[in-house]
Amino acid sequence: MTGSLPDRPLRLLALGDSYTVGEDVDPALSWPAQLAAALGRDGIAMQAPHIIATTGWTTDELDAAIDTAGPGHDHDLVSLLIGVNNQYRGRSVEEYDAQFAALLERAIGFAGGDAGRVFVLSIPDWGVTPFAAASGRDTDAIAADIDAFNAAAARRCQQRNVVFVDITPVSRARGAEPEMIAADRLHPSARMYSEWTRLALPAVRQLLAAARPGRH
Repeated sequence: MTGSLPDRPLRLLALGDSYTVGEDVDPALSWPAQLAAALGRDGIAMQAPHIIATTGWTTDELDAAIDTAGPGHDHDLVSLLIGVNNQYRGRSVEEYDAQFAALLERAIGFAGGDAGRVFVLSIPDWGVTPFAAASGRDTDAIAADIDAFNAAAARRCQQRNVVFVDITPVSRARGAEPEMIAADRLHPSARMYSEWTRLALPAVRQLLAAARPGRH
């Protein structure tokens, strides 16, 4: 971050799809809400997250929704997690790469042009879920696609010095456990979102520490 923390509760803008809105769980237990609560326990006052996310959105659909929402350019933190629906619909990595890059630029803009206020979560692997097993789709191919999408996103983040939080390994290691899956047998449970929060929290703490007085 290039400036000090404001003397008010911080604003988190969370951009994404079902994984950000918290499909099939209490909204208070989505990972953005859990992250804000964890920061609050650290003594960092947080507003309720501003979430622009809907189940099923692809990169271009999120982009269009942002146009409608007009979230402003003064957020203290901005998160981005998008792409699983591009993969699910069989869309190309090349298209995703270009559209993700544009969304990342928009995310930086919503953080006042400061890439040090932005963080990206990787796409989890839905191929380990009971829904995927019952679908008849090739779960190895799903995993390979998701790896390719995540590699593209990670490269874009590296180019822009944006933090990339890799939640995919824990989604694969624990995503088939009954307590880690929502009732729909596809989306994460609140407990899995807690795992994502655990992984994101150190990175977000570092971003906020860089903005404290004397650390401009």
